[in-house]
Amino acid sequence: MREQTECGMDYEVLLNEIINIGKEMIKSGAETDRAEDSMYRMLESYDLEQCSVFAIQSDIQATIKPKGGEFITQIRRIHRTGFNYDRLDYLNNLSRQICRDTPSVEEIRKGFDQVMNRKPLPWYLQFIAPILGGVGFGVYFGCDWLDTLVGVIICGGIEVYLGNKLSEKEDNLVVYNLIIAFLSSAAVLLAGKIGFGHHPDRIVLGLNMVLISGLGVANGIRDVLKRAYLSGILNITNACLGAVAIACGTGLALLIFKGDMYDMYIAPSIAVQLISCGVASMGFALVFKAAVKQSVYAGIGGAINCAFYVLGVNLWGNDFAAVMAGSAVVAAYAFWMSRVHRAPATIFLTTSIMPVIPGASLFYMMLGFAQADYGLASQQAIQLAKTCLAVAFGFLLVEIVTRYAVEWRVTGTEQ
Repeated sequence: MREQTECGMDYEVLLNEIINIGKEMIKSGAETDRAEDSMYRMLESYDLEQCSVFAIQSDIQATIKPKGGEFITQIRRIHRTGFNYDRLDYLNNLSRQICRDTPSVEEIRKGFDQVMNRKPLPWYLQFIAPILGGVGFGVYFGCDWLDTLVGVIICGGIEVYLGNKLSEKEDNLVVYNLIIAFLSSAAVLLAGKIGFGHHPDRIVLGLNMVLISGLGVANGIRDVLKRAYLSGILNITNACLGAVAIACGTGLALLIFKGDMYDMYIAPSIAVQLISCGVASMGFALVFKAAVKQSVYAGIGGAINCAFYVLGVNLWGNDFAAVMAGSAVVAAYAFWMSRVHRAPATIFLTTSIMPVIPGASLFYMMLGFAQADYGLASQQAIQLAKTCLAVAFGFLLVEIVTRYAVEWRVTGTEQ
């Protein structure tokens, strides 16, 4: 028998609709604790006696007890996550509306359907976005004009066109990364052998940044520091598995076509670094399906991140401190942008932070393991851990400051 109040609210259906919103938030790239908090707030706005929500990347569990009613529990499995920041933005607005207006179940479902049926980005932006991300980082890693041209052709042909075709049939991220990394690396190495491209290793590294989930490691460590241990471990595991697949695919191409990836990248001039990081961050925002206007601001954030990182290295000569400074500035920038655009901060945070995300370290570490070069693997593992901790501490520093500032402001207003 379904639980209903005197006003006719069907709480089983209400819980189902709220979990649907939370599930799509996580599938669209929301942090699990943010999605969990949104579900709490929506449910508690309906004046329940008890409410409990637990969410990780693969599962949501929620239990509520209406006043005078019985406990209701629902569990939802999440099979696949990704990024769709436009959808996340509108789901976030929907959750705010539900908390404010407590609409009926029918109104919630109508609003949810409108969000889910929004038009996607134009096809040409979906095509250009990975190219901006991969080629932008390729320039950051020291690619010249010919390398950039090679990157544009291969990224557009393999990582975008073939990648889209493969994603329609392949749900396993490890298999997807393995195939795309092998094909793109093989194409770059073959182009290099005929003189088309001067630095194949740097081209490959830039293209692999489109696939590498270095952000997952940083977010995983941040979750662990916030005592969300299960979510953190899942983030780190998924990122490492994705990197293993990329390293194995690239390593196989290197073995077959006799390439060399041990020449670490050389950073270009500061001006080129700032521009390339801005372009790459904007490209990643579009890859994550953010709105065009928000993507531009994400690009600005990426350039700011790079600027403070370079400034920190020059002032202190310490990479850890420089990464932490860049991360803290980006976290503050994302907090500000979230207020300006009334959108989740994660849209700006996860894209503007890309220039200091240790995708290269994660890739080289896994490549070292794949090729039994344990010296390279251990060296890059240490660098990876240091960078991820610096990013996490930079994020946490701003989170602590903003939380206490908001609490102080609320307390001051009440007094």
